[in-house]
Amino acid sequence: MRYCSPLVRAALAAIMLVALPGLAAAQMSHQHASEAACDETDLHCATRVTPAFGPDGTLWLAWMAGGQISVASSKDQGATFSTPVQVTRERLNLDWGPDARPKLAIDAKGGIALAFSIFRDQAFNGQVLATRSSDGGRRFDQPKPITANNESQRFEAIGFDPSGAVFAAWLDKRNRVPAQQRGQKYDGAGLFVATSKDGGATYSDAKLVADNTCECCRLGLAFDGAGHPVVVFRNIFEGGVRDHAIVTFTDLATPGEVHRVSRDDWQIAACPHHGPSLAISPAGTYHVTWYTNGKTRKGLFYAQSRDGGKTFSDPLPIGQPNRSPSRPQIAAGPQGLVMVWKEFDGQKTTINQMISHDDGATWSKPTAIADTADSSDHPLLVSDRRHTYLSWMTKADGYHFLAIGSEP
Repeated sequence: MRYCSPLVRAALAAIMLVALPGLAAAQMSHQHASEAACDETDLHCATRVTPAFGPDGTLWLAWMAGGQISVASSKDQGATFSTPVQVTRERLNLDWGPDARPKLAIDAKGGIALAFSIFRDQAFNGQVLATRSSDGGRRFDQPKPITANNESQRFEAIGFDPSGAVFAAWLDKRNRVPAQQRGQKYDGAGLFVATSKDGGATYSDAKLVADNTCECCRLGLAFDGAGHPVVVFRNIFEGGVRDHAIVTFTDLATPGEVHRVSRDDWQIAACPHHGPSLAISPAGTYHVTWYTNGKTRKGLFYAQSRDGGKTFSDPLPIGQPNRSPSRPQIAAGPQGLVMVWKEFDGQKTTINQMISHDDGATWSKPTAIADTADSSDHPLLVSDRRHTYLSWMTKADGYHFLAIGSEP
């Protein structure tokens, strides 16, 4: 059934199919109208929207609105959505940080794992909650903490490996107090992981991967050709430098060596709230995009690794520096690599894209594919077996779901 019900305002019921300049006729934007401000749980009130495709091509969305997490599905690439299902049972103090959002993963049988974080106090100490649906999204288990530890956890990332196990990573401050009690300085947080063999119903004990990571940036998660998790994160290197690092696991519980992505030399004793993005192509190449304000370089950058993350190419600058490029996202889709990011010209925010058909060796010229004159969520990318899509929630214009990087 349609997501838009008779009880929702007429503006929400209107679904606009708008052809964007420079794109093929088959590439259209589905816009679900949004109000300037509202406190309902519907999609039109969402501040964060996360997409994922199921194995049958169904598009799933999880979103934050009205202090709750909701989920809906679409059988027509985002033109219409099912009646939303409430994941949470009550209004929560959801993590509203710039890099926070609900995380959604779907296995080969259609099982859904979902995780999100809440604030437990006014000091921004967080808690990651996890749940699952084993009946195709009709209902979700009661969300519960992903770990028994009571210290702060935030910025979770989840995904299913090829065997159907859930791999979860997050930032965790459990080692802070013990270090301070020993008289040791402790910066940032720790990168922790856990796994679930039952679709996200229960998780293993948490395991430390790296200590002294930046505590306030999203993680990038992908799986290599062998099904091993790979995580890219903002680390705290010697001297308080908050540059990016990457780790490849040899199995779900065993991290490999941590390698540095680039040397930007961003020395900052504060939270950037601006995490990286990671994609791994069928050729096995790691592709990373990130933001920095370092001494060596400033702005958005892209680099690739063809040796499993041990070394990376020289960073390639992305976007127009005078338009504050931000929030990069990269995906390895059916027709190649797609990269998107935000730019602001003083009046409107634009989503720009570049495409590579040769595994990142060369990129197309930047093209603007969507814009808004009000606030908006980060641009996200998601792929099915045919196309790569832009998922973007805007305050004034509603939800956009746009096929990009495809042939007519």
